[in-house]
Amino acid sequence: MSQSPAMWRFSGNQLKRWRTKANVSREQLAQVASYSPDTIKSMEQGVRMPTPRVLDVADELCGAEGLLSAAKNYLSRERFPARAQEFMKREREAISSWSYESGLIPGLLQTPGYMRSLIESRIPPVDEETVEERITGRAERQAMLTERLRGGAARPIRGWRTTPPLLEVSRLRNVELQVLPFERAFFSAGMGPMILLETRDHERFAYTVSQFVSVLSADPETVRVVTERLSMLRAHALSPAESARLIEEMADHHD
Repeated sequence: MSQSPAMWRFSGNQLKRWRTKANVSREQLAQVASYSPDTIKSMEQGVRMPTPRVLDVADELCGAEGLLSAAKNYLSRERFPARAQEFMKREREAISSWSYESGLIPGLLQTPGYMRSLIESRIPPVDEETVEERITGRAERQAMLTERLRGGAARPIRGWRTTPPLLEVSRLRNVELQVLPFERAFFSAGMGPMILLETRDHERFAYTVSQFVSVLSADPETVRVVTERLSMLRAHALSPAESARLIEEMADHHD
């Protein structure tokens, strides 16, 4: 699992050092900055990015004479958790992506409302700024589905606000969408999300996700197992045409 960005950790360390040197308690800083003490602690540990407000408040309380506030120029809010950032980089470089999701609609196919519902319901909850950043970041990831068809010019996926939106994305020439009905599922189908990426150099990466650990691996054995499982899942799934009909029937029934 990837660590938090180095600048988060360095800025958090400096925040704690200045606060301790000035004999300012974590509770005092939290109260003035309008954050909880636990949030300040996570910033000092580098788990969260120190926000501009916290840095400015701490700079004044601790008499840092602008040294803490200056860190704002070197920090940028990451739109994705640290554990997913390496995967996002490889995803951007990939020429093909093969994804299976057992419980949720995959991120590249989610509507804005669906994204918001998922991100806002996280436990422990994330702040509103993080919610908005992650929705924006996920929407930008979706642009990859169309920018390669248009020679690098991205466009929003039409139909996100129509019914059913999954059919719109399934009509893209570079997307095949298959549904695995419950009655066709087997043991490996319930073991969680799997993604297989292939680069222009034909190197393959397997990405697997659980509640606490996400793993991006180029290990040949791991890639082989994920490839075999994805192949079996695809063989048991409905064809793209059958899947489209099922989605349309379910949408009509829901209406």
